[in-house]
Amino acid sequence: MIPFTMAQTHPHPRPLRILHLEDSALDHELVKRALLKSHQPCELERVETLNEFGRRVKEFEFDVILADYRLPGFTALDAWHILQQQTRQPPFVLLSGAIGEPAAVAAIKTGISDYLAKDDLGRLAQVIRRALEVHDIRRAKEMADSELARSEKRLADFAEHLQMTIEQERAAIAREIHDDIGGALAAVRFDLSWIGRHTADPVTQQHITAATEMLQQAIGASQRIMMNLRPAILDQGLVAAVQWLAGGFAKRTGIKTTVHAAPEAGTLSKAVQLVAYRTAQEALTNIAKHADCSQVTIDLSDAENVLTLEIKDNGKGISPIELSKPQAFGVRGLHERAKTVGGWLDVSTHLGSGTSIILSVPLA
Repeated sequence: MIPFTMAQTHPHPRPLRILHLEDSALDHELVKRALLKSHQPCELERVETLNEFGRRVKEFEFDVILADYRLPGFTALDAWHILQQQTRQPPFVLLSGAIGEPAAVAAIKTGISDYLAKDDLGRLAQVIRRALEVHDIRRAKEMADSELARSEKRLADFAEHLQMTIEQERAAIAREIHDDIGGALAAVRFDLSWIGRHTADPVTQQHITAATEMLQQAIGASQRIMMNLRPAILDQGLVAAVQWLAGGFAKRTGIKTTVHAAPEAGTLSKAVQLVAYRTAQEALTNIAKHADCSQVTIDLSDAENVLTLEIKDNGKGISPIELSKPQAFGVRGLHERAKTVGGWLDVSTHLGSGTSIILSVPLA
């Protein structure tokens, strides 16, 4: 390894460590002389064979690799493939006179940093500096992309945990309503029936009748709340649950609602059923609040081993501004919910032409 200086053009606190893959001692000497003119500390080491190259890149961390293109028995591309197997991959610059421009361009497309002809060694320091700068930018981008991917993974894990927690809380509240409120309402109904059987006073009977009607409404409301919190209808299958959901929606809103569903070919997991049910539920809630439509169509199928649920209306549509608002948590929540079972959500909307929400979940 031969130390010398090169101009202070790169923010390295130590000499640049350069590996030169070259079988010609004369060409190596020319490279060294070209680099000596730039005056920054450098350490230049020459290897001639592919085995030497592979051993050195495993043993030592170089800052730059310079490589002749054609060497006895192999080319620089063989060395490049060896370098790809290493965790750390420094800039790789072709330095050759035995390669045409098309071959150089093809080599750079494989990921090689740059190419310089041997008769243009006056630009070598500039080429090395540029390769290092591009390499640093690329590494920074890779680190940023990696951190972004980790952040998205943490967010997805948190969203899945949050959805699971919400469903557990809903189930707990539904049980409390059934056990406590439901039991109390049933006891009140028995007492009212007893009073009605043991009094003949017309005024009292009127009050009993009115109280019984209000009690029946409270029982119905508690049953609807329990069903929304914990859809026991899913025990009968997703098709039955979606049909029940659509029927209740049509009855409450007066909007014509049609369900097209093929018979379920296989058993869906509870998680997939729940995601599909909640997607339909949230979509119908948003339609009732915002769509101003007269017709809703729900299509449900599991063809080609992919569960597909589409909820489509003929309403006023959603503007891009409304979809991108920070407060538009409904659609974003559906996206995150779909991800928890490996699915995705597509929203298609045009102002005045309605909105289509499609949930797709691979079942393999």
